[in-house]
Amino acid sequence: MDDTPDINELIRELNEDGLVSDADRVESTEAVRDSSELAVRDSSELAVRLDSWLQELVRRAGSDLLLVPGAPPSVRIDGQISPLASGPLSGEEIEEAVVPALPRHARTLYRNTGIADASHRVRGLGRFRVNLHRERGRAAAAVRALPSQPPRLASLGLPAGVEALTRLPRGLVLIGGPTGSGKTTTLAALVEEINRRDARHVVTIEDPIEYEHPHRNCLVEQVEIGIDAPDFPTALRAAMRQAPDVIVVGEMRDPETMRIALAAAETGHLVFSTVHTTDAASTVSRVADSFPPERQNTIRQELSMALAAVLTQTLLPRKGGGRVAAAELLFVSYGARQHVRKNALQHLHQEIAITKKQGSVTLEESLARLVHEGVVEVEEARARAAHPEEFEGYLRARPSS
Repeated sequence: MDDTPDINELIRELNEDGLVSDADRVESTEAVRDSSELAVRDSSELAVRLDSWLQELVRRAGSDLLLVPGAPPSVRIDGQISPLASGPLSGEEIEEAVVPALPRHARTLYRNTGIADASHRVRGLGRFRVNLHRERGRAAAAVRALPSQPPRLASLGLPAGVEALTRLPRGLVLIGGPTGSGKTTTLAALVEEINRRDARHVVTIEDPIEYEHPHRNCLVEQVEIGIDAPDFPTALRAAMRQAPDVIVVGEMRDPETMRIALAAAETGHLVFSTVHTTDAASTVSRVADSFPPERQNTIRQELSMALAAVLTQTLLPRKGGGRVAAAELLFVSYGARQHVRKNALQHLHQEIAITKKQGSVTLEESLARLVHEGVVEVEEARARAAHPEEFEGYLRARPSS
């Protein structure tokens, strides 16, 4: 018998009194203050070498600093890797440079598991997302530069229908794509759009916080895992007691987070999250398949009711330099809900054409648009098309006005 609580039980759970005692809150607050002070002090005194590499990253307008033992520090610029002018690094050198930049909780996590994520701020330079990990028993790191301001949605070149996601009253919106496809940037742009237009309460849950959102028309609370909450499920449960209109979950990593996110969407919240998938079918499948087999059918029923839209994207080289996103967008209507419920996910692609008036668009149509606009090379676009014949049809057609 399935002993996992259903949605109704979960909702009753979430309506109970708070789970954290006053003593726990005091201890947590002190730990956060100690951790923040330690991170600032160590960053200024010890992480000098890391900061010098980051200065070079910013000077070259790169996106990532990559520190791999046996190779020189390297930066990614427009998707290409370029070494900095220095010799190869050892694992010990990488560890000595990066560990001081981590807050205390991330250092502990790295010591215990060999992997840690955190944000790092350099005064006068900006903020960075740090991933310290191990490879072949040695320390390695990837550090991403974070823009100082959330991007505007219009600047990303995404299909026009994406803006409609910010106007949904409720439901679950999933943003898919491989690592480095710009999911977090799109998520931040959606929040920024809501923040500039509406008077709502937005709660984001991230690991770590990447884009800092000011209070504009919205009240925006940003919860960082490891600093403000121990994990995504705990933070998400707490967020549902904070009277939010919009909840942003940086990544749905585990079944418990997915389960609570579904409950939040079903109880009237607008929930945004990201998953590592390539299209609408694989997105739905990834969520359902994360649960034990005996739970998957129930999850599909819940997902069919909660899911409002699925956006997946990929980045292509832009003519003249830089990168641009091509996207597939499905607004979930009655037909798509039936396909999700029956696990007939192979039919979701055709639902995009059926709901085109709502703003849905196929990846192939998005790719052809970028070619027609002279933004990307046709061969680059052709290589990304999941349905080649459909792409060629859009390529031959006259661009819509």
